[in-house]
Amino acid sequence: MYDPTVARLTYRALLGRRRALILGALPLLLIVLSVAVRGLTGADDQTAADVLGGFAIATMVPIIGVIAGTGAIGPEIDDGSVVYLLSKPLKRPTIIFTKLIVAIAVTMVFSAVPTLIAGLILNGNGQQIAVAYTVAALVSSIAYSALFLLLGTVSRHAVVFGLVYALVWEALFGSLVPGARTLSVQQWSLAVAHKIAGGDLVTSEVGLTTATVLLVAVTVLATWYAGQKLRTLKLAGEE
Repeated sequence: MYDPTVARLTYRALLGRRRALILGALPLLLIVLSVAVRGLTGADDQTAADVLGGFAIATMVPIIGVIAGTGAIGPEIDDGSVVYLLSKPLKRPTIIFTKLIVAIAVTMVFSAVPTLIAGLILNGNGQQIAVAYTVAALVSSIAYSALFLLLGTVSRHAVVFGLVYALVWEALFGSLVPGARTLSVQQWSLAVAHKIAGGDLVTSEVGLTTATVLLVAVTVLATWYAGQKLRTLKLAGEE
């Protein structure tokens, strides 16, 4: 189910100079912001939760997920170079699964690691806040990668749709419409974080059981459907 050659090509595409700079911009901003906030306010648990929840989980992780998830396959479909992979004796679900693993790894590295560093800077992991939000970043990285990889497979405008979901649906409608929060990867990951941190500093509108089921379901279904859609791509000369 995992092909090293596909993985190597995908890593190379995602971590090219231009894309790596884009991926690194938000994590760097988070760390700089955390240093500035710590210098101005000192170690404060509520402030740490606000920064990590409001910037890291609500903004940084989904945007990185969009870049990594759609970038793992979307450009290859757009420029036609995916034909090279499809012409090889590889099962198409194997291609999708390999690209998903790469997208998850990249998203985790560029989101969970800086989230942990920022949390340690902000309050030294007081009340397990840094660890809780880091786990939220790890969990959401998986679901975002699967969801946005699917978008990259089915649409040439995957980045736009991904940003609309992440920044309009989750950030805007999720804060204004209670029912929309149930369909939010962000809220699902925060349910896991709430379990780790306890108390009221990390909260979610979704229960842990519901969140876990939805995280698994979205990841599995998005990956399966992306594999099915890739099967429908025909090479020149195929009947």
